[in-house]
Amino acid sequence: MTPTSDPGWFHNAPCGLIATSLDGLILEANGTMLDWSGYSAAQVEGRSFASLLDPGSQLFYETRHAQALPLQGRLNEVALTMLRADGTPLHVLINSIRDAAAGMIRIAVFNASGRIEYERDLLHARRAAESSEAQVRVLQEVSRTFGVSASDEDVAHSFAEVARTAFAARDAGVLLLDDDGELTLVGGTNPLAGLVPPIVSLRNSPDVVVVDEETAAGEFPELAVALRATRLAAVSVMPLLDDRRRLGILVCFFGRARRFDDQFFALQKALGRQASQTLVRVRLQRRLAFLALHDQLTGVANRQLLEQSLADALEAASARNEPLAVLFLDVDEFKSINDRFGHAVGDMILVELAVRLSAGVRSEDVVGRIGGDEFVAICANADQDAATAIAERILRLTNEPIMIAAGQISASVSVGVSMFHAGAHPHPTPEQLLVRADRAMYESKGAGKNRFSFEAPLPPSPDHDTA
Repeated sequence: MTPTSDPGWFHNAPCGLIATSLDGLILEANGTMLDWSGYSAAQVEGRSFASLLDPGSQLFYETRHAQALPLQGRLNEVALTMLRADGTPLHVLINSIRDAAAGMIRIAVFNASGRIEYERDLLHARRAAESSEAQVRVLQEVSRTFGVSASDEDVAHSFAEVARTAFAARDAGVLLLDDDGELTLVGGTNPLAGLVPPIVSLRNSPDVVVVDEETAAGEFPELAVALRATRLAAVSVMPLLDDRRRLGILVCFFGRARRFDDQFFALQKALGRQASQTLVRVRLQRRLAFLALHDQLTGVANRQLLEQSLADALEAASARNEPLAVLFLDVDEFKSINDRFGHAVGDMILVELAVRLSAGVRSEDVVGRIGGDEFVAICANADQDAATAIAERILRLTNEPIMIAAGQISASVSVGVSMFHAGAHPHPTPEQLLVRADRAMYESKGAGKNRFSFEAPLPPSPDHDTA
């Protein structure tokens, strides 16, 4: 029984058409429906329409659609999934009309596979956009944070915290290479510390590495044991690089298993680049600041830093009523050394003497090169006995031979010392203290060199009680 007065239209309609009995048994299906489903007419006629659906759609059709259609008479755009003859899904939308007079239900079936795919792509695009937006927010936040970082520690702490939040990690740590090439935790936390050297074994990877307990068991058995002991599901290790030079690594520790997708790796790399660039910037700024206040040849304080340090030391000595000693040192016969061995050897002598002068003073004292072969040491809270001990130690160290390519050289210095004690002496300017020490140094030169001399005693301060 053809469900229309025009059988040609029914069989050649561009959509699927099905006629069922009022209890849902298929009476007829048109050619379009048979082509889509892969069934023959004999295979579908007499079976229930619901039997063509997947389990989920079948349940919905029998409990919802079949109950609502007699009440409403018509239902439009009901989304279902049919199963083709080969078992593959066919996503469809159906419009149903219940014709009680004709004793049948007419169903129009529209292929919704393209629409479903479009909606899936749209959802994927939306999720990708949301993820990208989240990544941008993370990168903006880390840029703001790194922008105010002033030290390696600032960068490491900021980066570890941003990474822990961005990747929903249980912990995160930044380990930087020290001068000996060893990785040291500088920011964040390392729950595997003391258990295993796992991070060292993964540090040389050129890219982000993710290791879980299962994959670690073969290649990193100690790491697998440590993961179990600390109840970690996985760790990710990302190198921090300046071009090809290694600065350190970021390690994220995950307490639960998770999927590490392309977006995870892309965001780790983006954060790593920013952290590496910031570390390089911070270190360059620190280096430039050091060079601005230190002698480029010897590395000790330059004149600018010496003058500021001496002004600060004078102020502190007055405020605390403490003694202050200033030593002015000049290399003996330095012109002869330059003339005989050349300026390159002369520079080497200055570098070595700067090292020995720094070793001769106390750790809190300031040593600087004021120009040429002249050096100054500022010794806070040093009375005459302390200044004498420092000067004697400097002379002993500088008298030791210095090895050069042609053999060895004996160098010495002449030292002049000026003293200040608040209350006992009039308050000098920094320049006056230097001039007095310089004058005392020339007394050492005149007395035979390679010795130290104190400035002539100063008259007592007018405020000093001599009674």
